[in-house]
Amino acid sequence: MKKDVTMKKTSFVKGAFITTFGIVLAKLLGAFYVIPFHALIGDAGGALFGYAYTVYTFFMAFATAGIPFAISKLVSEYQALGYFQAKLKVFRVGKLLSLVLGLLSFFIVFFFAPILAKFVLGNVEGGNQIEDVIFVIRVIAASLLIVPILGIYRGYFEGHRYMTPPSVSQVIEQIIRILVILCGSYLGVKTFHLPLKSTVGISLFGTFMGAFSGYFYLVLKKKNNHKKFQEKIRPVNEPIVTNQVIFKKIISYALPFIIIDVFKSLYNLVDMFIVVKKLVSIAGYSAAQAEMVYGMLSTWANKFSTIVLVLSTGVIVSLVPNLTESLVKKDEKRIQRTILQTLSILLYFLIPLTLGISFLSTPIWKFFYGDSVYGPSVLGYHIFTSLFISLFTTMIIVLQVLKEYRTVAISLISGFLLKLFLNHNLIFTFYHMEFPPYYGVITASIIGYFVSFLICILKIRSLYQLHFEDVIKSFIDILCGSVLMILLLSGLKLLLPFTIEGRVINFFYILLYGVFGIIIYGIYTYKVGLVDKIFGKRYISNLMRKIGQKK
Repeated sequence: MKKDVTMKKTSFVKGAFITTFGIVLAKLLGAFYVIPFHALIGDAGGALFGYAYTVYTFFMAFATAGIPFAISKLVSEYQALGYFQAKLKVFRVGKLLSLVLGLLSFFIVFFFAPILAKFVLGNVEGGNQIEDVIFVIRVIAASLLIVPILGIYRGYFEGHRYMTPPSVSQVIEQIIRILVILCGSYLGVKTFHLPLKSTVGISLFGTFMGAFSGYFYLVLKKKNNHKKFQEKIRPVNEPIVTNQVIFKKIISYALPFIIIDVFKSLYNLVDMFIVVKKLVSIAGYSAAQAEMVYGMLSTWANKFSTIVLVLSTGVIVSLVPNLTESLVKKDEKRIQRTILQTLSILLYFLIPLTLGISFLSTPIWKFFYGDSVYGPSVLGYHIFTSLFISLFTTMIIVLQVLKEYRTVAISLISGFLLKLFLNHNLIFTFYHMEFPPYYGVITASIIGYFVSFLICILKIRSLYQLHFEDVIKSFIDILCGSVLMILLLSGLKLLLPFTIEGRVINFFYILLYGVFGIIIYGIYTYKVGLVDKIFGKRYISNLMRKIGQKK
């Protein structure tokens, strides 16, 4: 009988790699399907899709954020102790909790959809209708019934250190979701000539089908390997652990993650309620133009934030266990070194990537979506939001590991209140300064995330007497290298401007400028010693030796 290689326990390093690879692959799949999808539903459809998905992600934060992590942690803990019955109770309580939260979220979204739709559009006319928004919100609500339970299964597998099945389930979920989105929207538009709301509704149903496919895969995997979940690590006299104790532990472990995801979702929710109405009332946009911009902010430009955020995911996966181990050992010097190195690594990759995407916003937008009046300017500025989200999220995770929950709450609330206060005022200010008024929305988000990040950094500095001199020096070198890259790319642009239309030629622009930019930045940072400084001479020497051996 052939062995199931996906059901082998993995070491931390291998597990982190498999988890990160699964996340990255799923995110990249999610980034590239937008080319045909945009061609099918257009900007008005993108706005409808964004309305529904923003509501969905907000309620998903309540229903799932942190709970899979809590299940994983508790299962791992009880498995190590040999508490077999307690481990089974964790799984049962987790499933019951996910069912309750999923049903509650579903009913709220489904029955309050008319109120949410009214908040979104107000009295604005000329674009999508309130009935259309109600319909798509109700369609996406179905996903809230299945995604929470999927998270419980993933956490259960990870708690046993079976990392491959959850990662495979993520890829399956994304593939099925994309197939339903593309096939459904194509049939809706080209074959059945359905109205836009129906086509978008079919696409949103892909979220449910993808999640159900991932869930079905894990259920079968667990059933076919049930003996592996029943093994006892050691014979012990297991104490009785009540459901109430397990429930409290799940909530205590999950609550910080829930709070973070809720506040991140609130940023998008605020934009959903404000952008269209304010662009119409303050800047004089038509409803169609305002919805077009909102669709770009919430759906089309937002896809490129994924590329930036994926890089920080890999850093966080490695950061958490290293920081936790240092905290347990009370090794303050290692904690300091880990935090400072994390910041330096993030800045090293994210600053040039963000500047590069911003510089190439015109060919990128044309390659993915075609010509647009607003698209390149939206993407060129919106991409900077992802830089600050990455920095903010990483430092929030650091504070969570350090159990500084009060500071986490203060930073989240402060940033969000700033965002809430600045949205209207900055739209008004940018419009009267003759800048695109939607820059005000983006700027409000950047300021909110930056203030949260700053509060976190100051708290960490006071806790561990961090000295940021080396990080600041590295930041200056990173900035110099990034600016040099942009200057030389600007020189190349004089010789080869972004004037030719067509997806193929714009892909060539992206590839040529991207490779040229990477070479410039890489050479500069290597020559000034920044690469050795951040990553360590030994690591770089080993890497160069391996590359040399392959040649």
